[in-house]
Amino acid sequence: MMGIQVSERYYHFYGRKMIAEKFPDYESRIAVGLVGEGSDCFGYDDEISRDHDWGPAFCMWLNKNDFDEIGVLLQKEYEKLPGEFAGIKPRVISKHGIGRTGVIEISSFYENFTGLSETPASLMEWLSIPETNLAACTNGKIFFDDFGEFSFYRNKLLEFYPEDVRLKKIASRCVVLGREGQYNILRCLRRKDLVAANYALAIFIEASISLVFLLNYKYMPFYKWMHKALINLPILGSKAYDLIQQLVVLNNTGNMEKDYTSKEDLINLICCYLVDELNKQQLSDVKSKYLLDHVEVILNKISDDEIKNYKM
Repeated sequence: MMGIQVSERYYHFYGRKMIAEKFPDYESRIAVGLVGEGSDCFGYDDEISRDHDWGPAFCMWLNKNDFDEIGVLLQKEYEKLPGEFAGIKPRVISKHGIGRTGVIEISSFYENFTGLSETPASLMEWLSIPETNLAACTNGKIFFDDFGEFSFYRNKLLEFYPEDVRLKKIASRCVVLGREGQYNILRCLRRKDLVAANYALAIFIEASISLVFLLNYKYMPFYKWMHKALINLPILGSKAYDLIQQLVVLNNTGNMEKDYTSKEDLINLICCYLVDELNKQQLSDVKSKYLLDHVEVILNKISDDEIKNYKM
C-alpha cells in the first residue's frame, strides 16, 4: 500500500472509533487526513523513502479554541493507538518529521507553510509564498472534515494564484529560461566550462518545470518530486517530462561540438513548446522562440503596478 492508503485505513480502523468514544462532542469538528511534507503526502513514497516518517499515522486538525480545549488530551489518546497496523511496522519519526502527524492547530499548520495564519489577503502576500510550500500544504487527502474550516483554507489556496501573480511568475520564468537556457548554457559549453554549464542547466530545468506548472494552474512540488509530478499534468506534462529526461541523460561525450548541438536542439525544442503554449493561452502574441522576447508583453498584461514592477 502507498502511504496515504495506509494512513486512511489506519484512521478508519482505529482513529475514528477513538475520536467517537473519547471526544464525541468534538467528533464533527475534527478534520482528519494526511497533508504536508513527505513523499507519502504526494503519493511518491517508495521502498527507499519508507525508512523514516512513513507508516501508520494521520493528522487531526483543530481550530484554535478546540485545540486549546482538547488538543493535549487528543494527542495523548492518539499516541495510545497501536503503532503496528496491517503488518506494517510502527512509524519511525525522524528529527525533521516531528509534528507532521497527530494533533495540529489549523492556522499554525498553514502558517508553517505560508507564513500567514489566514489565507493571503494581498497580491504581495501571494507572491511571497514559495510554490513548493503551497504544493505541500495542499497535497495529500482529507479523510473527514464535516466542520469544514480546514478545507475552507485548503480550497482557497487550491484556487491558485491571482492572475497578476501568475503572470508575474510566468514572466520571471521566461527571463530565466532565455538567459540561462537559450544563452548561458550554450556559451559555457563553447568555453568548455562544464561546471558553469551544468549549473545553468539545473536552473533551466527548474524554471522550465515551474513554467509548465504555472501554465497548468498547479503548484510545483519540492525539487525531488518536481520532474516526477510533470507526467500527470495535461498541458505539456508528458512532453516536458520526456525532453527534460533526455536533456539530463545526454552525457558529455568529450566531443564539444556534438554536445553543444545536441543540448541546443533539446533546449530549443522545450522552449518552442513553451512559446506555443504562451501563444495558445494568449499570454503573448509574439512568435519568437526566444523567451526573453515575450517578457515585456506578459508583464504589460499585469494590472497591479506594484506586482508588475516588483524585482524577482
